[in-house]
Amino acid sequence: MKALFIGGTGIISSAITRQLADTDWELYLLNRGNRTDRIPEGVRVLTGDIYDEAAVAELIRDLEFDVVADFIAFEPAHLERDYRLFKDKTKQYIFISSASAYQKPLSDYRITESTPLANPYWEYSRNKIACEEYLMKQYRETGFPVTIVRPSHTYDERSIPLGLHGDKGSWQNAKRLLDGKPVLIHGDGTALWTMTHNRDFAKGFIGLMGNIHAIGEAVQITSDESVTWNQIYSILADALGVKLNAVHVASDFLAECWPGDFWGPLHGDKANSVVFDNAKLKRLVPGFTATTRLDQGLKETVAYVLAHPELQTEDPVFDEWCDKVIAALATAKAAVKG
Repeated sequence: MKALFIGGTGIISSAITRQLADTDWELYLLNRGNRTDRIPEGVRVLTGDIYDEAAVAELIRDLEFDVVADFIAFEPAHLERDYRLFKDKTKQYIFISSASAYQKPLSDYRITESTPLANPYWEYSRNKIACEEYLMKQYRETGFPVTIVRPSHTYDERSIPLGLHGDKGSWQNAKRLLDGKPVLIHGDGTALWTMTHNRDFAKGFIGLMGNIHAIGEAVQITSDESVTWNQIYSILADALGVKLNAVHVASDFLAECWPGDFWGPLHGDKANSVVFDNAKLKRLVPGFTATTRLDQGLKETVAYVLAHPELQTEDPVFDEWCDKVIAALATAKAAVKG
């Protein structure tokens, strides 16, 4: 069996690449070759830019695949390009969509693949919905062998998964805890959330590869574990060996005050309680189960990040903004009490 991954070295795809390298799959990665340290021995690399369609067409001119999976497609134009490139070259095309595409606000916190797709808060999610609609149209009208995969919050050992952080990643929250400073939690911290380790995601994904029953289907791949944001931050503090000092702030306030876009990531995703029903995945991939509890996986991630200073990217802009938000809330509280 032969597969081509467009990308293949990101948070989601790197675990799949590693696990496939230990099987009889013949795996090709098409990317710019910037993360060769994450590529296992035996995996073949096609060095190229997927945005250069003519050059990619030449790279794959003599190749055909059982599976092509695009991990870096975000808008319909990307899928139109992929359709032109691979319509006659693969038996299955897998698109990585997003669970954030599900309706917001949710009519039912329990999410299945039949939950409507609609997200007025986040353009990223609306683009993913448009991508899905384009692909299903091609499946219905031309027989293009599509499988749509919807991950939720998937993490690995290189970055601490959190709900609120600046443009440089989540390390600054860990640093604030280590420095004895409070961290911000959106809302009251009781919304339910699901985080999935990438090695668990990989098991479900590989089970869909070459699976005839997955053609024409959309499938979500997540852990079955539900935790609150208060629990998530408590697990982080425990892994760091410090006490959690949390300041809860309304999501509306945070979104209004942050100079970037918090409306999408919060109101369009993380401020909502979600519980995923993975029955469909388990029917398609018998025996699938996510085996990494968040407290286990997050402690592994913290240990890895602490051991690798190059992953500890500080974000003074976000740090200063957190201090301003906390100070403003304290001032407002004092004024109201006074």
